[in-house]
Amino acid sequence: MGSVNEERLRFCIDRGGTFTDVYAEIPGHPDGRVLKLLSVDPSNYDDAPVEGIRRILEEYTGEKIPRTSKIPTDKIDWIRMASVVKGVSGELVRVVKPLDEKALKPLLEGLLEKGISCLAVVLLHSYTFPQHEIAVEKLAVSLGFRHVSLSSSLSPMVRAVPRGLTASVDAYLTPVIKGYLSGFISRFDDGLGKVNVLFMQSDGGLAPESRFSGHKAVLSGPAGGVVGYSQTLFGLETEKPLIGFDMGGTSTDVSRYAGIYEQVIETQIAGAIIQAPQLDINTVAAGGGSKLKFQFGAFRVGPESVGAHPGPVCYRKGGELAVTDANLILGFVIPDYFPSIFGPNEDQPLDIKATREEFEKLAKQINSYRKSQDPSAKDMTVEDVALGFVSVANETMCRPIRQLTEMKGHETRNHALACFGGAGPQHACAIARSLGMKEVLIHKFCGILSAYGMGLADVVEEAQEPYSAVYGPESVLEASHRKDMLLKQVKQKLQAQGFREANITTETYLNLRYEGTDTSIMVRGHVNKDGSVCDYAVEFVKLFQQEYGFKLQNRNILICDVRVRGVGVTNILKPQVLEPISGSPRVEGHYKVYFGKGWHLAPLFKLENLGPGHIIPGPAIIMNGNSTVIVEPNCKAIITEYGNIKIEIESNISTVKISEKVADVVQLSIFNHRFMGIAEQMGRTLQRTSISTNIKERLDFSCALFSPDGGLVANAPHVPVHLGAMSSTVRWQLNYWGKNLNEGDVLVTNHPCAGGSHLPDITVITPVFDKGKLVFFVASRGHHAEIGGITPGSMPPFSKSIWEEGAAIKAFKLVERGVFQEEGIIKLLKFPCSDESARKIPGSRRLQDNLSDLHAQVAANQRGISLIKELIEQYGLDTVQAYMTYVQLNAEAAVREMLKGGEAIFDFSGTSPEVYGNWNAPEAVTAASVIYCLRCLVDVDIPLNQGCLAPVKIYIPPGSFLSPSEKAAVVGGNVLTSQRVTDVVLTAFQACACSQGCMNNLTFGDNTFGYYETIGGGSGAGPSWGDEWSPVPYD
Repeated sequence: MGSVNEERLRFCIDRGGTFTDVYAEIPGHPDGRVLKLLSVDPSNYDDAPVEGIRRILEEYTGEKIPRTSKIPTDKIDWIRMASVVKGVSGELVRVVKPLDEKALKPLLEGLLEKGISCLAVVLLHSYTFPQHEIAVEKLAVSLGFRHVSLSSSLSPMVRAVPRGLTASVDAYLTPVIKGYLSGFISRFDDGLGKVNVLFMQSDGGLAPESRFSGHKAVLSGPAGGVVGYSQTLFGLETEKPLIGFDMGGTSTDVSRYAGIYEQVIETQIAGAIIQAPQLDINTVAAGGGSKLKFQFGAFRVGPESVGAHPGPVCYRKGGELAVTDANLILGFVIPDYFPSIFGPNEDQPLDIKATREEFEKLAKQINSYRKSQDPSAKDMTVEDVALGFVSVANETMCRPIRQLTEMKGHETRNHALACFGGAGPQHACAIARSLGMKEVLIHKFCGILSAYGMGLADVVEEAQEPYSAVYGPESVLEASHRKDMLLKQVKQKLQAQGFREANITTETYLNLRYEGTDTSIMVRGHVNKDGSVCDYAVEFVKLFQQEYGFKLQNRNILICDVRVRGVGVTNILKPQVLEPISGSPRVEGHYKVYFGKGWHLAPLFKLENLGPGHIIPGPAIIMNGNSTVIVEPNCKAIITEYGNIKIEIESNISTVKISEKVADVVQLSIFNHRFMGIAEQMGRTLQRTSISTNIKERLDFSCALFSPDGGLVANAPHVPVHLGAMSSTVRWQLNYWGKNLNEGDVLVTNHPCAGGSHLPDITVITPVFDKGKLVFFVASRGHHAEIGGITPGSMPPFSKSIWEEGAAIKAFKLVERGVFQEEGIIKLLKFPCSDESARKIPGSRRLQDNLSDLHAQVAANQRGISLIKELIEQYGLDTVQAYMTYVQLNAEAAVREMLKGGEAIFDFSGTSPEVYGNWNAPEAVTAASVIYCLRCLVDVDIPLNQGCLAPVKIYIPPGSFLSPSEKAAVVGGNVLTSQRVTDVVLTAFQACACSQGCMNNLTFGDNTFGYYETIGGGSGAGPSWGDEWSPVPYD
């Protein structure tokens, strides 16, 4: 409220980075007094707002007020000021509203009354101005909160959402971990005061209990394994980069090491984004406990697990068939060498009899199905069935390995496989063969390598702070000063733990990104051979091009963060060279093992009785403690000088011939994985090589593989509304171009009448030829944040006609016989309408971004073509095309079963006519919504492909707003109407209640750029869940 005292002055002050503006309301002066001062002028005054008030008071009162004296307040009614301070990052922060602790206190007390005693605090700008978060922490602790996690302390980086999620994870985990550690330490005399107790972190380093935090512990177990294989195998056993393969009971962890730990600063675990240094470890839901099922004529492995209880059938607890059971049947697991810990008294061995009985039941079911498809089909034996499941499991685990390597520009076959974990060595040879690798390394402690790795790890202290500046001589100097201060901090912490200077190494990083992009890379500094310090910008450009396939010309490079890592080198548990052993290796016995061509009598060896120099040809079994190492035929095991096992794969994958008459039930599953893997790698390439935030960060894109008639074969799990619609797009182009398609052509389109969704979704289609014959199509669709139209962002809320929404392309050869048609595509993007009356409609505001992303889509398609040709080379064209059909039939069978063996007609009769607005939805969008719903309703992991629609007929009244004319505006149909169509279909099946029904699109921009984002809403309740918030229900 304003004061009624009209004899006093009122001040409004805005302290900016350069100038401070002062407005004073002075009695008797209706126009007030305006004063502008330099915000920083230390030679004349200490504080600009104080100086402004002092000068105006002197003018008003006529009395001299020395700068060294206090300002009198008897003539001041009130002061209103927006202060600007320099944040930690160097950015200027205006404190518009101070923290209201009085209002916050009852809210915190309310949480305590509910029993909530742990708090995560995240404020938008706390990465650079943490004072408000610190004040909240102080207040919360004084009220009785037992733990408070501050985002500014845990992860002082600019992005608020991952920073907040990180704080939430830490607030949940740290009190639990601290509670356990307190109990653990209390069990020792002196509370372990004289014992050095260290804990593994997700980044591969150790930390003392006092600095061990929950958000850094999520991947601590797998991180131990990475340290274990990297420090004992790389550079000692091989010079090749290593792929870590850690196969356990419920999942498999995959990682890479090529001389330095590959870390990520941000990753998603169990749906939560964690912003902290972590080793780059990918996890796939496939392990020894993965369930085995036969569904719809195909073998399924996982992702469900039988767990430890009841576990596999062989555990004698009434469990279900799992991968471990299959390995037992094949002789890959030897009961004589497996602990006898089963049965009521925990003294019985694995139950191979019960396992065989369950496999016989399953084999009977499988053979019955095969006979129904082909009366002449030979019965599969129990061993054939078990081997089939193991082959499918192996392909499941190969997919993340291909992604981990090839998404970063590395060739998978150029690596060695470092295999560990309880079940890994049983699968090592087969997986290496599938990936084209020629070398497998198995550590002598492979069963406990994660624990052993903790003995090899070093103690790590990290420090990081934000710094926002354009990369250049001045900013590099400032970053160096900050780096020196941070290094001093981490060294002091390590020295306090007993490390001498000689045992401390340090690493420095700058987190850099191109201006205008959201993709940053943590660049590690190093000293060049000539003793000079590396140029971080040069390193950044090199890394960016390696990972994303291109570099951006004439773009500033921005510094985001300065990070240092101090390492206290422990020098313990280092590998020791062993004395060579003469004489032949001792055979402990012979056991039957089943490989592809039948049973083999394989010699069994104990690693403890083997030594450097021993060479063991396959087939053979090496028992390494409780781990079984299977050396397959055409492989050779060598015991190294460190006592580890090196297996040389003497023959790679050979061409596989499969009958094309009827689908092989094992190969059907493998081809499902291979087709899906192709689409996934296309998506990785597109994400890696694109430039726009929409594609690279929001992942608003889709990639898919199509048959020569345009039917969808497989897709990666990308945006559903793209995938069903893309089949219509491919078929429209096929009909339009006919025989005028040549090798080296690439098509581009986005028009709704040509099978498109809305104009920002540009589809790039490449025909795939084999010996001059059209054999496949690959396509990628990406949402371009700017395509022209009446509003920036190309999502106009009030468009009435298609040309108001931007460039509309029905058919154009983006590449013709290998030549990129840049002039033609620029013309289409710059002049979105051929109608002379509409020439004033703006073209794309980000033309270079459009061209860059189109190049990325072409590259993604080319990646798909390369992978398809590899598949054809391996299996032959006839077989690949046969299984292209079989996977569609497989999906059809799954949908028919869901429909109780019948068909479904989706009749949209009664739909309102086309509207004079933009929520018209092209037919392809309705088809996409239907195929998405059917895929959701089928409780089986099948690809989303054309087979899903085979038992389905869709009727849409022509001229309705689900089948609008080619001039109709449709931008809202893709993002709003599609949600409502999905709601209608799911409601018809009584699957769940309606969602909030819209993707909540927000766009903004000006004449130079446009940005587009979707905002989360709510999804409807279902039989076993309530209504809940969802990022975007069906996008």
